[in-house]
Amino acid sequence: MKVAFGSDHAGFKLKEAIIKAFAEHVHCLDLGTDSEESCDYPDYADRVCRAVVAGEAERGILICGTGIGMSIRANRFKGIRAALCHDHFTAQRSRLHNDANVLAMGSQVVTAGTALELVRIFLETEFDRTDGQNERHVRRINKMDLDSPTL
Repeated sequence: MKVAFGSDHAGFKLKEAIIKAFAEHVHCLDLGTDSEESCDYPDYADRVCRAVVAGEAERGILICGTGIGMSIRANRFKGIRAALCHDHFTAQRSRLHNDANVLAMGSQVVTAGTALELVRIFLETEFDRTDGQNERHVRRINKMDLDSPTL
């Protein structure tokens, strides 16, 4: 599996640790940042999301201080379903029920050990196919992928 990684300065060290831990198991595409020097998280969210949408990576991992900014930016891309996860349950369900293709995390929210577990769960968990044709989850995902409604 090819996975695109991106972080801002707050997530840099955690991104590096995750890439080091998973480099033997997945093809890691590091799209920056390359230091702890202050930078703008949307730039790196954009790089990762474009790689996923273009098929250059199957999944993406985004890390900033809280994960909130990265997830907000990522979900503005058509075809991206980014999930902000802080625990095992949400990481698993993001894949099982939402077919999330981008995981967002906060380096100031989760420990390095938890982050490694979340990434493992996110990469190993498949979209739930136990529901016959998976009609209920697919129906809901299709509704999320519609253009924004007029409110």
